[in-house]
Amino acid sequence: MENTVIKIENLVKRYGDLIALDHFSLAIREGEIFGLLGPNGSGKTTTINCMLSLLAFDKGNIEIFGQKMTPVSYDIKKQIGIIMQDVAVFNELTVYENIDYFCGLYITDKAERKRCVMEAVEFTGLGEFLKFYPKKLSGGLLRRLNIACGIAHKPRLIILDEPTIAVDPQSRNKILEGIQKLNRMGATIVYTSHYMEEVEQICTRIAIMDKGKKIAEGTKDELKRMIKNTETITVEVLGLSEAVRNEIIQLPHVYRTEYDGERLTVFCSGGTHNLIRVLDVFRTHEIRVGRVYSELPTLNDVFLEITGKELRDRKGDSHVLS
Repeated sequence: MENTVIKIENLVKRYGDLIALDHFSLAIREGEIFGLLGPNGSGKTTTINCMLSLLAFDKGNIEIFGQKMTPVSYDIKKQIGIIMQDVAVFNELTVYENIDYFCGLYITDKAERKRCVMEAVEFTGLGEFLKFYPKKLSGGLLRRLNIACGIAHKPRLIILDEPTIAVDPQSRNKILEGIQKLNRMGATIVYTSHYMEEVEQICTRIAIMDKGKKIAEGTKDELKRMIKNTETITVEVLGLSEAVRNEIIQLPHVYRTEYDGERLTVFCSGGTHNLIRVLDVFRTHEIRVGRVYSELPTLNDVFLEITGKELRDRKGDSHVLS
């Protein structure tokens, strides 16, 4: 039986009359990379802050590693690494000194701490920048420093809140590869991001939140099966008659079509040979077509259908309930 690393039951958090978390429950198993998604104001960051006992809540229970989490659960906290969206390093300290400081909060033995610091440096690729101060680092390097500070003490549970926001593609790829490597080394990961392709790429299971509630949970494939649209077929074709369009919409599993005079889009729900059937209609009527392609739903499609909202960038928005 798989061990449950995080168990949240019936969590309620109010800000006055506003309910930020509405009887929210969640279980995260050991060894998962668990994605926590939701639009701004959905309760993601509030959940994380409650999970870490950084924020008091009104009702519910939180257990980590099978123990009740409280503000003084230091034996639990030392097994957790936290990398939040806002970079939290000391500008007065060098790269090495920053990592050494944060590692020293958990590991007092100097020899062991030095070994852990250098392993974190190697892991994040910061070896050339040990004597640099944070203000001299690029955005991507600064994010990697933030991660190094959060993982140097070898935590069993790592929480990453928007770790790749505002970094270049190369740094983003390195960060994602690093997260997957940490997971292979045994760490359980909780991951929030506004980049759906990242979540789809690395997360083993995903929960979608909205208005403080969990509205969907599962693997990416399980989530995709929850929505109506399972395939979108696009055909470049000129002068398509209404009669042919009507014939296509009568095909099995087709529930809607759109045509702008140059491009026909066919929306399907279920089925395995939808593209073949659509092309057969064009062949029967000897209609010449241009480019044809079929797209399966993405995690972003799932998110939009379930929540009806764009997963927006947080810049400029309130952080209180995010």
